[in-house]
Amino acid sequence: MMLDTLITGARVRTFDPDVPWAEAVGIVDERIAYVGPAADAPNARRRIEADGRLVTPGIIDSHNHLLLGFDEDAVSLEGAHDLGEVRRRISGFAARRPDLDWICAENAVYSIVEGRRPNAADLDGLTDRPVFVTTYDQHSVWLNRAALRALGVADGGDLAWGRPERDPATGEPTGWVTDFYTSAMTVAGLAALQRDIPMYSPERRYRKLRSSMRMATALGITTVVEPQVPLAELPLFERALAEGVLASRVITALFHPVGADAAFRRRLRDAVDRAAAAPDAAGLLRLGPLKLYADDVIEPHTALMFEDYANRPGVRGRPSYPDRELVGVIGELDRMGFQTHTHATGDGGIRLALDAIEHAARVNGTRDRRHGIVHVECLHPDDLPRFRALGVTAAMQPRHCSPDLVAGTWMDNVGEERWNRAWRFDSLLRSGATVAFSSDWQVGEMDPLVGLYSAATRAGLDGHDAWTADERVGLDRALEAYTVHGARAWHLEGSRGRLAPGMDADLVVWSNDLYRHEHDPAGLLGEHAEVTVVGGRVVHSAGAVAEAVGAPVAEDPVAVGGGAADAHVHVH
Repeated sequence: MMLDTLITGARVRTFDPDVPWAEAVGIVDERIAYVGPAADAPNARRRIEADGRLVTPGIIDSHNHLLLGFDEDAVSLEGAHDLGEVRRRISGFAARRPDLDWICAENAVYSIVEGRRPNAADLDGLTDRPVFVTTYDQHSVWLNRAALRALGVADGGDLAWGRPERDPATGEPTGWVTDFYTSAMTVAGLAALQRDIPMYSPERRYRKLRSSMRMATALGITTVVEPQVPLAELPLFERALAEGVLASRVITALFHPVGADAAFRRRLRDAVDRAAAAPDAAGLLRLGPLKLYADDVIEPHTALMFEDYANRPGVRGRPSYPDRELVGVIGELDRMGFQTHTHATGDGGIRLALDAIEHAARVNGTRDRRHGIVHVECLHPDDLPRFRALGVTAAMQPRHCSPDLVAGTWMDNVGEERWNRAWRFDSLLRSGATVAFSSDWQVGEMDPLVGLYSAATRAGLDGHDAWTADERVGLDRALEAYTVHGARAWHLEGSRGRLAPGMDADLVVWSNDLYRHEHDPAGLLGEHAEVTVVGGRVVHSAGAVAEAVGAPVAEDPVAVGGGAADAHVHVH
């Protein structure tokens, strides 16, 4: 046998229980043909000397909003933790861009103003143009007075893409809008958003998709699940496939909005069936799961909780669907053959989603559908064993538990007496549940090395303020959650997630042996992916390995050589 490519002299973590470690991996066409000792490897047309670097299966990012990448015509508020810095950035951007009719900003944190939510008055004096700001999790929007007038909210109007908050005493809009991304991706919401806000035009969304795709490939991510694609935006992915933008594989979860009827569900079924009947030859684009919401998010007190929020007596959030309507919806989707991917963050929302999945299996007699619940932020102890028992995937994001993201908002809202329910990675894994790690880009950095570090430390990126240490997960189990569990979540365990003969040749050569940082996870933040291989093809390379073999270098490398610190750089 002659190999196309041999990667040798490596530490190969295969996650194959029969051969857990190896020295070499060989590829023929799009599949792995050899895994074993370097001395026994067949000859190859191309040989990559890894010099002790770690090789792993390609990262499967099970929740990554490719359509929410950074926008060059918007200002990033990443790292802006107080109102003064937010105002400085927006004011400066507005002065530099007199050509823009709207000033858009992204990635605001909820704790910008201590003790309350931001409001329209906080943006006074920056510009006379409308200002539109999204929070880092895309679940809320912040508007200035000019935007409230332009959108008709100041005159008492509502929005198709969110729920404007109003002062209970005066009825005047505060400038804060909740339920944004759940409403914005409906048919009516997306049409209104594209009409109202330039940042959501199809061309600008496609630019984000392209830049996010380049970043994913450069970070060692070989399969991406885009978790919320409206039918109206599916052509963006078809265009990306046709134009060669999809260097890594993409699974699109089509969005099922609240209120969708049987005719809409039939449209979803038809779209998935058409794609399955005519798959692309390279296996780069797949349709299938459906995205739903059980509740909203904890930071603005809108996630469904069993008991009152610690700092909002009488407030317990609300389900996204009226009462327990979600149970019937998931039951019908399960009957139609769909796998679901349901957002749930509060303990009440998580139980509602589990109840719906349990009901679906009982009434439909279905097995091994592998429905997923995404985020699973505040998990009641009674519901933890239900994930394994029901075969439900917990699609979780290690970075979300970092104190630099949740201190002052999530932690205060939930209250210390419920912190033991927070992001229970270790407990779920020990229970035998499938836990598929992911980034939730751009809510968190896309770089899986940031996720590995966060899972191991539950600290901020500066190493400070670690909390809930009992739920830490070490490097090997975290890598397994990004690979083996990621494959299992999407019924792909026969082709991805492990390195073994016959599997898809999707793999990563890292810049070092990552296990050298097992006892000092901070070192992971200085590493990067040197070579990314998808279907046997080198789709990204950077650093000494690539130079030594003359492998093709990415045309627009992202986060190369700087490790996790560069994982959230703006890609234009």
